[in-house]
Amino acid sequence: MAPQGSEPAPVCLGQLWVFRDLAPTEREVLAGRARRRRFTEGQSVFTQGDEADEMFLLKCGRVKLSRFLENGSEIILDIRKAGDVIGEMVLGEAGSYPVDAVCLEPVMTCGFSRKEFEEIVLAHPNIGLQIIRNLSARLALLTEKVGDMAAGGLGERLLRLLAGLAAEHGSPGTGGGRRLPFVLTHEELGFLVGAHRVSVTRAMQELRKTGQIRQEGRSLVVMAAPG
Repeated sequence: MAPQGSEPAPVCLGQLWVFRDLAPTEREVLAGRARRRRFTEGQSVFTQGDEADEMFLLKCGRVKLSRFLENGSEIILDIRKAGDVIGEMVLGEAGSYPVDAVCLEPVMTCGFSRKEFEEIVLAHPNIGLQIIRNLSARLALLTEKVGDMAAGGLGERLLRLLAGLAAEHGSPGTGGGRRLPFVLTHEELGFLVGAHRVSVTRAMQELRKTGQIRQEGRSLVVMAAPG
């Protein structure tokens, strides 16, 4: 059963972008080797610096990906939801997880280890070839996306970021817009958009003045996104 209050995402590993265009029999191989796991709120799925030996598809729940700096401060990099993947670096060379993955709520996953993945590819070479093609296409898409993110002023980039997070994870605000269910510091926002914290503070003040974002208690509500 899924954690209370959550519905499993109607997606399996074989349906992920990285496994796109595989034959039905190859998808069945992946699904048959997948292992199901459950995590409680606050539990770590993996920790920064641990050996990267397993990837996970989130069937339900949300996971915070963050990185700890040398001074001990935490920078939130992303929030993954049901239907997303974490630990995808397992598909590459052996290494360690570059981030912490902590459950924001009860989470259910399915996935497989690096060893299991390598065994699958050795037994079914076309799976490996298709993954290489899909990774190449994804890299091209991300390169284009980075170019788009760099366009526009800081306020526009911040609003685009916040609107995307609100669309993915938010809920309706009482006065319209989408309310973010988590708090991001100006330092974290600066890391995400490539700007200094002081500049982010000024840009956020301007977004509030123009009514594009507003505050509901401790929650931020995004009222509009750039066209």
